[in-house]
Formats: sequence, C-alpha cells, structure tokens
Amino acid sequence: MTYRTIRQRLVLSAGSTVIMGLLMAAAANSQASAPAYDPSYSDASLSNNKTPSTPVYPTPFQAHFWEALALEPQDAWTTLRHSFQWQDLKLPPEAQARVDEWIEYYRASPHNIATITERATPWLAWISQQVSERNLPGEIALIPFVESSFDPSARSHRGAAGLWQFMPGTGDALGLVRNGSYDGRLDVITSTNAALDYLEMQADEWYEGDIILSLAAYNAGAGTVNRAQRKALSQGLGGDYWNLSLPHETMQYIPKLKAIATIINDPERFNVSLPDIHVEPAFAKVQLEQPLSIAQASQLLDVSQSALAELNPGLLNGSIDPRSAQTLLVPEEVDTQVLAQLSQTTSTDLAATQSSAIHRVERGDNLSAIASRYNVTQNDLIRWNALDRPESLQPGQLLTLSGH
Repeated sequence: MTYRTIRQRLVLSAGSTVIMGLLMAAAANSQASAPAYDPSYSDASLSNNKTPSTPVYPTPFQAHFWEALALEPQDAWTTLRHSFQWQDLKLPPEAQARVDEWIEYYRASPHNIATITERATPWLAWISQQVSERNLPGEIALIPFVESSFDPSARSHRGAAGLWQFMPGTGDALGLVRNGSYDGRLDVITSTNAALDYLEMQADEWYEGDIILSLAAYNAGAGTVNRAQRKALSQGLGGDYWNLSLPHETMQYIPKLKAIATIINDPERFNVSLPDIHVEPAFAKVQLEQPLSIAQASQLLDVSQSALAELNPGLLNGSIDPRSAQTLLVPEEVDTQVLAQLSQTTSTDLAATQSSAIHRVERGDNLSAIASRYNVTQNDLIRWNALDRPESLQPGQLLTLSGH
C-alpha cells in the first residue's frame, strides 16, 4: 500500500469519525431543545401529507453543519491559491499596465500555459509545500514558470541551469555540488532549497524582508538593484521595486510572475485549463549509502528508467554516487516496503542485480563499440540510459542493454 493510499484511508476514516460525532451531537442537540412530544411530528400526520402546524427550522448547529466540515483541498492548485499573498496588492496604474501586458501575452497562447503547467506536474505540490513552510508568498512557487518553463534540465546560453536557473558561480556559492557525474543545479530538491534560502537571505540582508526586491536581485544581482534603489530615493521616489529603473529583463520579471499567478488564481476567467495535480508530492525520496545506477534502480523497483531519469536530472551519467548526492527520487506510487529495502541495499545486493542485460563501461569504451558488440543501436542505448552526454562515458558506469 502506498503512502498516498494509506493517507487517504486515514483521512476517510478520520472524516467518518468526525461526521458521525457531529451527527450524534446534532441529534442530541435537537432532542434537547425539542419538547417531549409534539403531535405535529406524528407519523399519522406525515402519512396524511399534512403540513405540521409549527414550522420546522434547522437549528444554528444544523444550519452550519456542513460549513463546519473543513474538507482538505484535493489538488495542488487549490492549495497554492490559498497561499497567494499578492493577489490583492494594489499597484500604481503604470505598474498594473505592465502586469496586464503579460496577462494578455499569456492569454494569447493558452497552449503554452498548458504545456508548462503539465511539465510542472511532478514538482508543483512539493515546491508549494516548501514555500508555504517558510511562510513565503505562494507566488514564489511559480518562479520556475518564469525562469525555466518548469524544465529541470533547462540550460541557458549564458550557463544558467535547472528549474531555478542558477549560474555556475551562484550555485557554487550556495553549496550546490557540480562535477562530471552530478549537477546540484539540476537536482530539484537541492536547487529549490538553495533558491528559497537565497531569496530569504537577500531579503533580510538588503531589503528589510521585501521579497519582491529580493526577487529583482535574484534576476539582476543585488548590486544592480541596490544602485537603482539609491538613485530612486535620491530623486524623491519610493524605494520599492515598482519605482526602480532596472535592466529590461528585470523590469519584466515581477510583472511576468504576477501575471501568471493572476491567471492561475482564476483560470476559468482567462479560459485556461490546468492539469490535475494531487495535493501530495508525486515522488518519494530514498536515502542511499551505496552507488546506484538508474538501470539498477529500475530493476529493483520495477519502474521504468525514463521515469527515474526524469525525476533525477541532476544525475549526469545515469547513476548516483553518495559522495555527491544521497537522495534518489522515485515515483510516489512505489511500495513503501520496496523503498525501505532499496535504502538498505548493500553493494553485494547491487552486484546481484547485474546480468547479461547490463554492461559495465571499461576504459576506452565508446557508445558505438558497445552498441555494435550487443547488436543494438546507439540511439536505443542513449534512450534506455537517459544519457545527456553519450560521448562522456565513465569507467565503471553501468548501461542497461534493454528498455526493461
């Protein structure tokens, strides 16, 4: 039974208990407030279709009974909307015009929103939880929409990478490991925590907690924003983001975020359809102490390699090395007992999973020679092993020789 199934059963069981308790309390309340006997309520009068002489009104308890049942949101979008903090923000006309311009831009291409929000499906619930736990505006969870179109493998021509588009130097400064087999900027868990830490740190250090100014600094750098703020104040203007003269991209950064949040907040109004995303994260975490390839994990978990590769884009050569990263993400529906077994798997156990369907890369191997040796195509090897850089095979790397 999966975590979600267990949780749903507990919620349903607890909900049933609460409902029964409230119903019993309502009945007791009604009996206590009603007279011992009222002929207008007799079975005879009801069977003769007579109207009771005394009107029957629900008690205040009964009238508010269903309102008292605070049902848990069943999708991530509802939870996200509840955490929005900027929807009632009153902007100056010029600033609102900048936001409206982006709203119209997104409205003109609803298929783009559909594509990006579909790509957000594995990540949105978990990111929203992290944002909410820090009491940050829920809109922050949509920054990857603006930065990377929710593509965790996105790379810019300037060298930024991942959902949050960290530059190499910034990632290094924030402790995101980057080597030939792993890039923490592409790891959704580590990069999200680093991004939120960075936003809070800058807000506290430079902007008295102003997250919007911190977002501007996230895009343009704190030095650029601080100079613009000093200039605005010297001209008698306010020091908030909307009064600053910043680089063009940064001037559009917050309006874009505000625009997409406005659409997400009321998609029907903008004729936008959002994908169904469950309120709980779509993945589970497995802490590993032994190196493990995606091919091995696929065999042990009975999960497709492509699904594992999509959840772990930071693994550059298709394997996880605990010296760089210890957490493997797996689909949420994987059985919890299997996950526990995987986390305790030893090197001996892993060796037992190797078979003729697995090739260990030797020094001097290349993809063409391996494909020829096993009578498979290079494209199949790349696809089966989720190889981002097929020309950079590493000695000891394990390659699956089938799509299973």
